[in-house]
Amino acid sequence: MLGKGPPQAAAPTAAEDGLLLLQSQALAKEEAAKAKGEMLTRFLKDKLAKEQCSSALNLHKLNTQWWVVLREAKAKELRQDIEILSQTFGRVMDCKDSIIQSLVTNLEEAEEQQAQALRSHLHNIDRLLQLQRCRLTCLEEAFDAQLQALKMEFEAERYGGTETDSSGACW
Repeated sequence: MLGKGPPQAAAPTAAEDGLLLLQSQALAKEEAAKAKGEMLTRFLKDKLAKEQCSSALNLHKLNTQWWVVLREAKAKELRQDIEILSQTFGRVMDCKDSIIQSLVTNLEEAEEQQAQALRSHLHNIDRLLQLQRCRLTCLEEAFDAQLQALKMEFEAERYGGTETDSSGACW
């Protein structure tokens, strides 16, 4: 029995060693799994941070490109508006130029009519002045003739009237 004793004592040790080995392997696997999980978590956190950074950068790039597209579209729209306004301005200027030309023509015609009316008026005034001078000359001649007649009559009465005047009154 003595021979059987040590194997019995060795058997439980071997079983215990096996159990300890299994436990240590399980513990090692668990630690390895835990380390692997931590490493995977760290990797995923790093990857998430990189993705967030890339996402922010890409969003910024996208916004920048979108603003460029919007600016180009607005610039194109503004160029079209400017072209339309330029054409409209040209038409308005042509219209106003034609109105100005028409007004200049009307003004020239009105000035010509005014000059003609002035010439006619001055001609009529000259004729009236000539007529008035003739009338005045005729009146002066008639006045002078009457004056001469009165002088002659007066002289005749003065020198000849004393003889015919019997009353003796002097005028």
